[in-house]
Amino acid sequence: MPNTRASTADRHRLYELAVQAPEAEIDLLDQLVTDLRGRPARRLREDFCGSAAIAAAWVRRRPDNQALGIDLDAAVLDWAHTHTLAGLAPEARARLALRQADVREAATAPVDLVVAMNFSYWLLRSRETLGDYFRAVRRALAPDGVFLLDVYGGYDAPRVIREERRVADPEQGDFDYIWEQARFDPISSDLECHIHFAFDDGSRLERAFSYQWRLWTLPELRELLAEAGFGEANVYWQGWDAEGEPDGDFVAVERGEPDAGWIAYLGATPTR
Repeated sequence: MPNTRASTADRHRLYELAVQAPEAEIDLLDQLVTDLRGRPARRLREDFCGSAAIAAAWVRRRPDNQALGIDLDAAVLDWAHTHTLAGLAPEARARLALRQADVREAATAPVDLVVAMNFSYWLLRSRETLGDYFRAVRRALAPDGVFLLDVYGGYDAPRVIREERRVADPEQGDFDYIWEQARFDPISSDLECHIHFAFDDGSRLERAFSYQWRLWTLPELRELLAEAGFGEANVYWQGWDAEGEPDGDFVAVERGEPDAGWIAYLGATPTR
């Protein structure tokens, strides 16, 4: 039986193409840290790092940048060693370390910046477990460090919904990325999501990634950050261009808009 795109696909590579834009994310991290602290960070810890794309982009950005990626999944860290680290120049590779550990328990040297991206921390579904994580981040940060995490919401967030978009792949041919919110429980705020990929040869990679999350709200997150020893957590909201599309420009706001779907960032600094 002939191979199909789905049977030979590398799901981590597809995820990076469809979901991540590491260089743009580093631009944003630099912008937000400078806004909060008046200078760029140098030592970064990427929690729930997966393929460590952000950590790799971080060490490529400046010759004195250092990064540590932490994830509990040995398989994805093996992939990161084989692909992400192998794609770095030796000098940059020496400034990036990967560690298999629970981010709530990993003891690390103080860092300037901790990031938790792609809503990865939502797998911690109780106030106790998420609070434990936030306290662990507080301990990991230097006194003037910054904790950045992304959040999404809006009135589409708790819906059962599927969204599809085309993704460019110059090496193996374009494909469709499908985001599915399969189940939401309004009592517990538990949210089940899946990522699927579809290819032009008719094959599909179903449930390439699946997530059992809690749909956390901004007020809940800010309250938990305060309880964990952070000062005010600034909310950075994305604007819109003339065509009504997200413009990628995140600015600090006091009030948000009740959009169907929004993405924001929280920037939290330790209480001194």
